[in-house]
Parts: sequence; structure tokens; C-alpha cells
Amino acid sequence: MTIPSIPLNTGAGIPQLGLGTWPMNDAEVADAVVAAAELGYRHIDSATKYANEAGVAEGIRRTGIPREEFFVTTKLDGEFQGEDRAVGGLRAALDRMRFEYVDLLLIHWPLPQRDEYVSTWRTYERLHAEGLARAIGVSNFKVPHLERLLAETDVVPAVNQVQLDPRVPRVEERRFHHEHGIVTESWSPLGGGGGVQEFLADPVLTELAERHGRTPAQIVLRWHVQEGIVAIPKSSNRQRMADNLAVFEFELTEDDMSRLATLSRGPGAGVDSDVTGH
Repeated sequence: MTIPSIPLNTGAGIPQLGLGTWPMNDAEVADAVVAAAELGYRHIDSATKYANEAGVAEGIRRTGIPREEFFVTTKLDGEFQGEDRAVGGLRAALDRMRFEYVDLLLIHWPLPQRDEYVSTWRTYERLHAEGLARAIGVSNFKVPHLERLLAETDVVPAVNQVQLDPRVPRVEERRFHHEHGIVTESWSPLGGGGGVQEFLADPVLTELAERHGRTPAQIVLRWHVQEGIVAIPKSSNRQRMADNLAVFEFELTEDDMSRLATLSRGPGAGVDSDVTGH
């Protein structure tokens, strides 16, 4: 099947459902990419910190599908923050992948205590202008971090990838993203920070799943789709990958969405990137 895309501020599109790859190693992720591609996935999310970029690229080559049909994301962590450090970081990642470009390059964490994310972003702007990253964005940025980028630099991030699910809905962040044309992307869309099985056993999810003849995980991913969020669930299991794709085959009602909103743990839930990151 063809997964729908959401437009980026670059004019390109990002597939709304992708394959998360942490913590798979190179061999595991290559097999997972092949399986996912056979099902119709074209969006693969990696990071230098995951140490599996080479495996992602190897999997793509093994599919026989042209590179340009895939949307590949990588992220550079704190080691590459600061003036020009991201240049070597991205070039090394491209060497590992044997690619000429990535579709999306993210700053993995803001690390505001270092106060280097603005200079890092200016380096990203140059990498974008050179075509080495077709889009640039951020991960785990809060609204004040984004406000500072918008005030002090020239390119609006295409994406902010954050921990997000019905318990951690990031309402303020998503409102800011929408106002500025930033796509919201969810890491660990089925529950981050542990407790996934507990989350998926929540009575609201199990009841909705039973009513729709779906799994609780499919209900959560369908919530992301209807909220206009890009989701990148991690799986190395082919059947689960197929199950995740099935979220485009049904729709939640307004009442369903209202019931899912009751799962929110409030604006303080989830990781706090003022104090967390690498």
C-alpha cells in the first residue's frame, strides 16, 4: 500500500507512518527495512547514536527499490553540537550509509545547558543549502527552544520529533508547530519511557479496540493519524509492521477521540528536555 504523506515546509512530503529503528543493530535493522519495504514502508528513522545507519542503508539497497523512493532520517547527538561540528557528523553518517544525502537531519536533543543548539542550527542551515540534508529539523525541542531558533536563525525547522502519545499529547508544542508550519513527529508513539504494555492494557484502549475489531496499538496509531502527527513505531516483526499499516483502513469517531483525550497526563508528562538528553 501507499502510505499518505504530510507536506513539509520544503515542499517535499514525509510519509505519515515510518519505521523506528532503535535499538536494532545493523544486521537486525537491515532485515527489518527489507520486510518493511515489502509491505509498503518508505520512511526509515535512524540516528548516529543508534549505531545502525549503515544497516538502514544496507537494507534499502537490498530492497532493490531506488534510494530516492525512501525518506531517510538521521539525527546528530550532543557530540556534534557547536559551530561546524555537524559538518563532520553528517559527512561521516553519509559515508556509513554510502548515500549522497539524507531526507531529514535532526538535532537529537536541545541540551540547553550547553547553549549550542543555535550555532548547531546555523550549521544545519548550511548543510541544507548544500543539499546534504534535504530538510532539517529538531527533536525533543520545547516551545522556548523553538522560539529562540525562529528569532535568531533563518530556516524554520521542518519537523520536531518528540515523545508523544495520548498520555503525553504535547498540546502546547503541537499548537506552536501548527502556527509555524512545523510537522509534529512522534517517537515511541505506543508509549515511551517504559510501561508500554501497561499503557496498551488501559481500559479505554481495550474497549475501543474491541469495538473496532482492532488492537490497542492500532487504536493509538490511528489517533496519531487523525491528529495529523507522523508516527514511527519501532518493530522488527513483520506481522506487527503489517498491523501498524492497517491503521489506514479504519477511522475513529469524534467520541472515540474525546475518550482518548481523557488519557492525557497533563502538560508536564513525558521527558523534559531541559534536563534530559545526550
